[in-house]
Amino acid sequence: MHILERDVEFIEEQRECSYFDDEVSDIRYRYISNCKKEDYQNMLEHGWRRFGKMHFVPECKACTKCISMRIDVRNYKFSRSEKRVFKKNLDTKLYIQAPSLTLDHLKLYDKYHYHMNKKKDWNYFPIEPAEYDRSYVQGKDEFTKEFLYVRDSKLIGVALVDILSESISSIYCFYDHDYEDLSIGKFSILAQIKIAKELNIPYIYLGYWIKDHLSMGYKEAYTPFEILTNRASLKEEAIWEKYKS
Repeated sequence: MHILERDVEFIEEQRECSYFDDEVSDIRYRYISNCKKEDYQNMLEHGWRRFGKMHFVPECKACTKCISMRIDVRNYKFSRSEKRVFKKNLDTKLYIQAPSLTLDHLKLYDKYHYHMNKKKDWNYFPIEPAEYDRSYVQGKDEFTKEFLYVRDSKLIGVALVDILSESISSIYCFYDHDYEDLSIGKFSILAQIKIAKELNIPYIYLGYWIKDHLSMGYKEAYTPFEILTNRASLKEEAIWEKYKS
């Protein structure tokens, strides 16, 4: 563990793909003990994501299906159905705070992933507190937040979010499917768009989008959005273009 006390970078090649059974992936990782805002912004613009202090970007040699995308907040207009989602959640309380770890977090996380295992055949293993802390609590800075969604005095959703001056990065979201009629996953993204509009933040980075994929295809609904069209190094220009269906 001593090596993780300093910044390191490495590539994991020919690993099992998370999204396609017949594909392998090559992922570049960078462990950053204290990531500066400007460096993190630059990494987001170049397609990097993070869990805890570990940042990563796909560099798959034979596949480009994972596409980095970002919502065009300034030109985003809420549809009638999205306004209905807001209306359904008028009694859902939203608390924004620094990331934390409680028993309620762990129970909800496990409940969500157990459900997704049955629904979409996701791998399921109960999460250990240390693993949750490493992935979602460690590495937090003043820009790192968790959105807690509470209904009937019960935690029903958690979204991990980074809020910078030029972007919001949606890291991860999990929620209680017993409240499926509230569309908490969609409500969480819409709430982030609303906050971005209020703060005049131009983009929300939703991570990787795979068109028509069972787990990743839903992101196409948040239009207009832009896609990253090249795989540039952090010192090269990242080229984003408006997506045209």
